[in-house]
Amino acid sequence: MGATMTQVADEITNGRRFEFGRNWYNFLTVLDEDRLQHAVDSLKAMLRVDDLHNKTFLDIGSGSGLFSLAARKLGARVHSFDYDPQSVACTRALKQRYFPESTDWLIEEGSVLDADYLRRLGQFDIVYSWGVLHHTGAMWQALENVDGNVSKNGKLFIALYNYQPLTSKYWTHVKRLYNKYSILRPPIIFIHLLYPALPSYILKYVQGRKLPRGMSFWYDHLDWLGGYPFEVSTPKQIFDFYREKGYRLDQIKTVGDGTDAMNMCSRNCREASRPGPASVY
Repeated sequence: MGATMTQVADEITNGRRFEFGRNWYNFLTVLDEDRLQHAVDSLKAMLRVDDLHNKTFLDIGSGSGLFSLAARKLGARVHSFDYDPQSVACTRALKQRYFPESTDWLIEEGSVLDADYLRRLGQFDIVYSWGVLHHTGAMWQALENVDGNVSKNGKLFIALYNYQPLTSKYWTHVKRLYNKYSILRPPIIFIHLLYPALPSYILKYVQGRKLPRGMSFWYDHLDWLGGYPFEVSTPKQIFDFYREKGYRLDQIKTVGDGTDAMNMCSRNCREASRPGPASVY
């Protein structure tokens, strides 16, 4: 099941985990209707659907709850869980704000590394986990575990960090320092405001355009600098891993400087539909 507040606090105190839940709690202070609509629109675009009526949606590592909310607004029956109790509280706060009486949105504490827990959840049409599995400390076990939750002809939609020989080592070191030594956080944050993605964020802000997926530059920046545990993989490793389990690649998107990747796979679809070419951006 999920962690207790004491367990998470101990991991944070000992520099083994970033305060994901606290960061999401702060993000909710800037969440408005425009950001929410942007999240809904991005989910529709990424899944290539107009709505999710009659679909079930499992949000693994729900974080703020924003994309659980987006899926619910599109009509899905949603099950959200997160390892971090404060993230669970964020998701529950959004449900209370937008769907207080809904029985089609369940939220609980749980760990993607708990295979028995995942088996009890059953299977879903869409299993969604954006930027989560590489923060578990056991990414490959997490990738193995989520397979059982994807229904036949369902979709597994995940975002993972790309492996880059030197860059990945650098960011692992930065994240460890950020979490282990609180006194170093201000200079780390300041130095990395020169991170290559910043100019594009500033341009979007000046032009009045929303950031991708309704997110926030500041809280994304903190999440990136502090996001630990931290593991990486290559697209080929992920494709090969799931191809052996009967998946086909629907689309892939690499963004920014290549440190983040989006993969969407369909399970057991070889007979149901002819695989098309991957879309690479």
